[in-house]
Formats: sequence, C-alpha cells, structure tokens
Amino acid sequence: MVQTVSQQMNVETDIITLTRFILEEQQKFAPNATGELSLLLNSLQFAFKFIAHNIRRAELVNLIGISGTANTTGDVQKKLDVIGDEIFINAMKSSGNVKVLVSEEQEDLIVFEGGGRYAVCTDPIDGSSNIDAGVSVGTIFGVYRLRDDSTGSIKDVLRKGTDMVAAGYTMYGASAHLMLTTGRGVHGFTLDTQLGEFILTQPDLKIPPSRAIYSVNEGNSFYWPEYVQKYIAELKEPQEELKGKPYSARYIGSMVADIHRTLLYGGIFAYPADSKSKNGKLRVLYECFPMAMLMEQAGGSAVNDKGERILDILPKGIHDKSGIWLGSKGEIDRFLKYIP
Repeated sequence: MVQTVSQQMNVETDIITLTRFILEEQQKFAPNATGELSLLLNSLQFAFKFIAHNIRRAELVNLIGISGTANTTGDVQKKLDVIGDEIFINAMKSSGNVKVLVSEEQEDLIVFEGGGRYAVCTDPIDGSSNIDAGVSVGTIFGVYRLRDDSTGSIKDVLRKGTDMVAAGYTMYGASAHLMLTTGRGVHGFTLDTQLGEFILTQPDLKIPPSRAIYSVNEGNSFYWPEYVQKYIAELKEPQEELKGKPYSARYIGSMVADIHRTLLYGGIFAYPADSKSKNGKLRVLYECFPMAMLMEQAGGSAVNDKGERILDILPKGIHDKSGIWLGSKGEIDRFLKYIP
C-alpha cells in the first residue's frame, strides 16, 4: 500500500471538529430539523473558547481575585465569574436561538427579545474559588426546548431534567475539554488552540461499571447523616474484592474536574446534603441536572440522598439545591444499600 504524504509525516488531516460533528449528527438523526439546536451549540462553543481565552490570560491581565460582590446564591464572585457571565449572556443573546437564560450569577432568569426556541441553564465558571491556585474550573450547561405554547417564562426551566435536549461541561486547564450529550451518548472534544477548534477526541465515552475510587469533601463529615458516615467509613476498610485494599480517595474540590476524572476512570462523586437543614450545596438546574444527564448517557447513574433519580426531580425555583451522588452504576448501587 502506498502511503500518502500525511501518513508518512504522521499528520491526521481528516479530523472531526465540533462543528462538523454537530452537522453530521443533525443529518444522521434529524435530517428534517430546523437547525436551530445546531446553531445554538455553535454559539455555546464560541462562549467556551472565549472563556478559555480569558482564563489562559487571567493572571497576566489581573483577572484573578475577588470582584467585591457576591452572586445571588451567596458565593463570593471572582472577577472571572463576572466576565464569564457576561460572555455567556452576550453569546446566548446574539445566537438568536435562546429565549431564556438561567445563570448562577443572576438572581432571576433572563428573557431575551426575539423568537428563540431554547432555554439554557448555566454555571459560567464553576469552581472559581480555586482559580487563584491554578485548579481546573469549568462551565456547566443544560439546554431545554421551550414548550410549544411558550413565549419564554420560568415554566420553561422549572421542569424535570429528563426534558433537557442537550447538556455538558467544558473544563479549562492546560487544555479545554468539552463533554457533550444530545441524548445519544457522551462525546469528548479537546480545544486545539492553534486551529481554534474543538476536536473530537473521545467518541461515545463510557464510564467503567465500577471502580474503587470515591470523591467527596470529608471536611463536611460532621454534618452528614449517620448512614452516609457509615458508607464512607466502610469504603476505607479493607475490601475483599480488592485483595484487602481500601477504596482510594480522590477529591479536587472543583465539581467539573472531579466529575471529569470520574467519567474517565469510574468511581463515585458525592456532595451529600446537611443532615439538619437537608439542603445540598449543588444547584439542581445548572449543576446536578447536566452532570446527571452526562453520567446516565455514559452508562452511569445519578441519585440524590434519598436514592431518587436526579433527573426526575422537579425544581421549584431556579436556584434550588440538592445532595447528589453520581458515577459508575455499580458504585451507586452499592451506596443505595446504605439508605435507610
């Protein structure tokens, strides 16, 4: 067989960019679609590229540090939180396909003028409390199609997670990694900064069915209910199936980074609710729902502290919170046995 020049030079010339992937998916699975969702996904990737650009140059242009304000959920805002939120708002507004936007940084939802048929829920920069230390942060997003009779209202987002048509996150670090699902599996993309394109690097990603790794902030263990404390304590004991070794603990403190590792390697990520207040920390619409959809589409599971499926929760407010457990199906099944 005669090798081409690109083969001789070990250069891949037939790469699948995110834009190509989106268009091919539409032609394959929805040839009669209007293309609005495809256009929206392209607008999202512009926001991710813009945020990634600002994070790479943050330290050089004094974007690291506190902005002097707090967002609606009480978190102290970093300068990049504010900029990331503005980038997202402008990208969704200019797309012409988004009618409703929910952001962690905004007290109320935003309704844009025009005829957009989609609602987007986002945490523009999740994990920003770690950004000064160079820890990976990310953008989390979930997408709903507006109800047929809607012109844009809170009812378009106060829905179960099963109604989402797309979800994912982009993790910013040495490279930007995008994990995306439109309900047909999970696909991973990596930003090539030289080309300025997200390249498909992990098609049809599947989480391992089980893995002896747990990821949880054990500094909060005093506030956990007894059954959660028992579950974590027993993971630290010698496991027969592991030849006498305990589970390994891996916790970064940035949800996107912890979930990314869990998707790739398997295991379980948890953020239990406080046993007294019963309130979780993670927001349902733009943290729990998107991550749960990704996890299920990759073959894993996601439940709350009661063992209920996360995607079946019906939120009552746009900043509602929940405890969450997600990861390999085998590890979630093990946790469920401890719930009284």
